[in-house]
Amino acid sequence: MAPTQNGFDLPRLARVTQHFSGYVAREQLAGWSCSVQRHGETVWTAHHGMRDREAGLPVEDDTVFRIYSMTKPVTSVALMMLLEEGHVALTDPLAHFIPEFANQQVYRAGSSGAPALEPVKAPITLAHLLTHTAGLTYDFLHAHPVDAMYRDAGFTWGGHRTADLAEACALWAALPLLFQPGSEWNYSVATDVLGRVIEVVSGQTLDAFFHDRIFAPLGLHDTAFHTTPEQRERLAALYVPDAAQRAVRDEAADRRAQRAPRLLSGGGGLYSTLPDYQRFCQMLLNRGELDGTRLLGSRTVDRMLQNHLPGGRCLTEFGRPLFSETAYAGMGFGLGFSIVEHPADTLNLCSPGEAAWGGAASTGFWVDPREQLSVVFMTQLLPSSTWPLRTELRNLVYQALVD
Repeated sequence: MAPTQNGFDLPRLARVTQHFSGYVAREQLAGWSCSVQRHGETVWTAHHGMRDREAGLPVEDDTVFRIYSMTKPVTSVALMMLLEEGHVALTDPLAHFIPEFANQQVYRAGSSGAPALEPVKAPITLAHLLTHTAGLTYDFLHAHPVDAMYRDAGFTWGGHRTADLAEACALWAALPLLFQPGSEWNYSVATDVLGRVIEVVSGQTLDAFFHDRIFAPLGLHDTAFHTTPEQRERLAALYVPDAAQRAVRDEAADRRAQRAPRLLSGGGGLYSTLPDYQRFCQMLLNRGELDGTRLLGSRTVDRMLQNHLPGGRCLTEFGRPLFSETAYAGMGFGLGFSIVEHPADTLNLCSPGEAAWGGAASTGFWVDPREQLSVVFMTQLLPSSTWPLRTELRNLVYQALVD
């Protein structure tokens, strides 16, 4: 019989390395790192390829990665910590914290230069922000006239040329919503806006709140909004596909990593390591606690990992058909995470209630409460839609689970 560890057939789990090493051999990825944990124990970890191909530096356990939208779950946890302390409620109107969002207008028809608008029927709430049902959008989606209005306001790739977080929120508030709050799902800057709510309520900058209330208590020593001088040698270079789909280096990304950003993006600004993010995932699987440190109550985490789309609907029914960091079929959305609602509809191996998200540079994670399983995958290829890495990884991990 093949050796097993916490229900995994380890030779079958080695197929992960066999498969993803092919991407490196074909120069489609520079390198990658992956960890699988079950029942609170590390089952398997592998690193392959180069964190910096040009310098000949390998991916190692302490390699620092840009995690982009894997920042969103961290921000969602921070907001729910404030809820548990009585500072906010999910029904609170956003305008209570950021007055510029009062009396917004909603897009009805027309072009980005001459839109027809209508008044908002009900205010944006914090629940709308957590579930991406507020009517906000992203500049990089290129799917709607309001997306173009975000670009015209100076936003690019989720950031801004000059604005800090407070100024960015004021700019977003001045633009129309895509739809009436609560009526649809659209991937958006909603989590960045939540970051500003956290600042207003806590009286701390977002980076300080994250450090003091989440990173330091959990022992996430390599997670922050920019890299330190000591971390820069450990930073994975960022790559993009060329015309032949080979990964080529994005030199400008290295310069951006070295300076503290003006806009602290709770939607996509963090750097982290595989061990750090795996600890964050284990805290979620432990229903809010890790190594004696409790960030959230168990029932709070349970609620976060439930589908909050109206009527238990999936993104195929309630979401706009465009890019996001998850597939739509069979997927609902919780308070900061995609949630597997109907596993059979995903046409992949997965469990009901699995919570997940990914980052723009092809990173990804999921936590599976039913199997007491968490998986984190790190790499640095932009955009994440280049290869079906997350789908392949799920199937490869679950095929090895044999208990």
